[in-house]
Amino acid sequence: MRLKKMSKGTLILAGFAAFVYYRYSRLSEEQKNDLVATLREEGKKFYELLIPASIKNFFTKKAAMSYYDDFGEHSDYSF
Repeated sequence: MRLKKMSKGTLILAGFAAFVYYRYSRLSEEQKNDLVATLREEGKKFYELLIPASIKNFFTKKAAMSYYDDFGEHSDYSF
């Protein structure tokens, strides 16, 4: 069956995921909110430290651009 093809690492990872889910489900709402806030802060630090500026600029340009910037009232396109 398929269980025989699973490696030990896969089973360890699945067990760890189940343990983390169990621990998270036992937290209070306040503890969950603190955990999420901490993860967001750490994610922002990770982003600032490890992502090159050229990639940051590429994604901020895409986010700032919208459909109406290209085809809005003040565009150079005329029909």
